[in-house]
Amino acid sequence: MIPPIASRFVAGTTVSGTLDHVSDCNESGMGGIVNLLGEHYHDRVPADEDADEYCRLISELAARDLIGSVSVKPSQIGIDIGPDVFAENFERIVEAGAEEDVFVWCDMEDYTTTDTTLDVIESTAQDHPHGVGVAIQANLKRTGDDLRRLADVPAAVRLVKGAYDEPSSVAYEKKEDVNEAYIEHLEFLFREFDQGIAVGSHDLEMLETAIDLHKEHDTPFEIQMLMGVREDVQRDLAAKGYEVNQYIPYGDKWMQYFYRRIRERKENALFALRAVVGV
Repeated sequence: MIPPIASRFVAGTTVSGTLDHVSDCNESGMGGIVNLLGEHYHDRVPADEDADEYCRLISELAARDLIGSVSVKPSQIGIDIGPDVFAENFERIVEAGAEEDVFVWCDMEDYTTTDTTLDVIESTAQDHPHGVGVAIQANLKRTGDDLRRLADVPAAVRLVKGAYDEPSSVAYEKKEDVNEAYIEHLEFLFREFDQGIAVGSHDLEMLETAIDLHKEHDTPFEIQMLMGVREDVQRDLAAKGYEVNQYIPYGDKWMQYFYRRIRERKENALFALRAVVGV
């Protein structure tokens, strides 16, 4: 059983319960981005099994006619085993998504996986244009170059600040530097992208900046926020007509997910506490 502090952020351990939560989101005018919990597999069997589960999940989303997509972690489907394993499993998940008209997002993990992840996204997007998207982390100093590379790739981009505690040689350490980079990258996306922009942030300043840029450039975009975090803001934005999609983790590995988020950065622990008490 998932304890209350974690159940706020995790939809449960079963597919049916998770899809019920997606249905609730739909009724509130939001879509759902479903993530099966699991990561850092070093054996192919669980990586293949989770890829199979994503294919089934896609079929269930389509069968229930839900407004939803899936989001996959590279280390969950084989990147730690080998780039070829990751590419193979991601390709078949995307193919399943293409058959059911379900969009497939790829999460981004620590900086050592960025090149391989982008290589696979670029290759897969050529075969499935506008059917895939990838998370890009604003705290990495390389992100400007990565966005320029993706400008010619038919894949959507989810811009996030970045949850990993990366070394200062590759990432900004100060909050104000990350915020400055995030705004700079948002400006580039709204000016140069037409294949899909997702603003992955709970920071009201970043959301307001995105809305202003949308009004200036008339560029479509969506807002992505985590289950259990500022859900009042999510519903309010959806009620105002903005496209809002809630990131919904589920599965029996909820403890690993929850405590990893707490361990990664001290800011995450504080943010989780604020979300629970509603501030």
